[in-house]
Amino acid sequence: MKETMPVLTAGAGLHETLALLTSQLRPDANHKEDMVFLKDVFSERSLGYLMKIHEKLRQYERQSPTPVLHSAASLAEDVAEELQSGPISNEEKELLHLLTSPHLKAVLSVHDTVAQKNFDPVLPPLPDDFEDELEEESVKIVRLVKNKEPLGATIRRDEATGVVMVARIMRGGAADRSGLVHVGDELREVNGVSVIHKRPDEISQLLSQSQGSITLKIIPAIKEEDRLKESKVYMRALFDYIPLEDKATPCQEAGLPFKRGDILQVVTQDDPTWWQAKRVGDSNLRAGLVPSKQFQERRLAYRMKMGTLPNPKSPKKPAYDQGCDKEDCDCEGYFNGQYIAGLRRSFRLSRKDRQGSSGEGSDLGDSDFLTYEEVTRYQQRPNERPRLVVLIGSLGARINELKQRVIAENPHRYAVAVPHTTRPKKPHEKEGVEYHFVTKQQFDADALNNKFIEHGEYKENQYGTSIEAIRSVQAKNKMCVVDVQPEALRRLRTAEFKPYVIFVKPRVPESRRRRSAATSPGGGDHGRITDEDLQEMRQSAIQIDQQYGHLVDRVLIKEDSASACAELRGILERLERESFWVPLNWVRT
Repeated sequence: MKETMPVLTAGAGLHETLALLTSQLRPDANHKEDMVFLKDVFSERSLGYLMKIHEKLRQYERQSPTPVLHSAASLAEDVAEELQSGPISNEEKELLHLLTSPHLKAVLSVHDTVAQKNFDPVLPPLPDDFEDELEEESVKIVRLVKNKEPLGATIRRDEATGVVMVARIMRGGAADRSGLVHVGDELREVNGVSVIHKRPDEISQLLSQSQGSITLKIIPAIKEEDRLKESKVYMRALFDYIPLEDKATPCQEAGLPFKRGDILQVVTQDDPTWWQAKRVGDSNLRAGLVPSKQFQERRLAYRMKMGTLPNPKSPKKPAYDQGCDKEDCDCEGYFNGQYIAGLRRSFRLSRKDRQGSSGEGSDLGDSDFLTYEEVTRYQQRPNERPRLVVLIGSLGARINELKQRVIAENPHRYAVAVPHTTRPKKPHEKEGVEYHFVTKQQFDADALNNKFIEHGEYKENQYGTSIEAIRSVQAKNKMCVVDVQPEALRRLRTAEFKPYVIFVKPRVPESRRRRSAATSPGGGDHGRITDEDLQEMRQSAIQIDQQYGHLVDRVLIKEDSASACAELRGILERLERESFWVPLNWVRT
């Protein structure tokens, strides 16, 4: 049955109409955020009060009341003087008391002030030489109302003509919301002050100091551009940006600060140097200026050439979590009485440079500089293979323990990639369960063909985790959980695996104290660690964050094993049912 809109009564006021409209808003799958925003705006109590005030003013306007006289206070004084000139009755005494009371005298004074004042808006008069001055050009007088927010427009002086022009309009700002100011408009006056001979910085200061209403005298551009539709380009910021520290920005107040990892909606890229963007999830609807990808790359290249920026190709290799507790531990183990195959090696893995391999992961584009990465929302569909979960850890994180616990709790949903090895098979081991046992010649050939995400040598035997081992787990519709050195992330960062990277780091105290084995760098029974150990743990986390933080989706601060395991379990469950931001080229068909 089709739902009908309730009919308003003839005497319904504007605030009643607004309340009814709010109750009729229904979520829409394609415009859910817009509907929630509208409902929040319409439900504001202050807006309801404004609507009631508006109704009262309209009622006042329809009645067109006019004051009976403009000097009620003088009349009251004359009456009081007349009453005091002779004998008066009790009623006359009461009237005299009222007329001489301070409150009534104040009310009558206000009445006279209001009665004598014209409240209709009055535009400033046009100058006598107006037509001569503008040479018959069309002129637009724009009055904008702004509070403490910026006007939302930047200006520049045209080098050819010398006129002051509107350079850009910030989306969501006062100028943009008015729809009266456009890029290319020539600015002649601000609040009656000519700006023809003023510098752009002087004009900007004049605009920023103006509060309340601002009156602009504008010569419209020859052809006013249609307001552009909002862009659907989303970028993940790969660096921190503070506009107040950027001397190159055309307007620091119009800049949009952001941190690495923030998702930005780029609303316009018309300017090749400065984009306009909003932070996704930010309540501020006004767009701000951010450096474009090309401009930021040029700046970083110049800084590297001048020696003020380290070369991104040769960073210092950080220390990372080693995983295994014992000197002779191997890739097998038991957890809570249950056997788990393929646990992390205790040896230090080495990663050779791989070039020209078709299996290489993405490296965020051709540039060596970290600026932006275009992203989109992605949610795993029922017919798709589960995403790969990659754990990296700084010193003391013990990520292997986390992996063991999560997989042991639910081995039907989660699994590890079975590694390859050249060591002899032990009597109790089975091919493809504990390891894939191969010859040294076969291992070397696979390593040469870039079939391993990482590999290394331990006690003269080779070990490695292959791409095919990960695919084998995913083919069983299980979520593959791997823990690798950070250097392996680029190898895994492909549309095939869509890896979700979790950086695990222990919470490190400021001073030395007895700590549990869960967070000590060496693990085992060594509960007491030195200040040097703590410093190494801090430095390890800092270096990994600096070099690989842009590839990380989630940072897990490990207080203890139980809470960290619960948090990791929650992340894995959400990966299967919620949407996440991923690189755009991962979902392109």
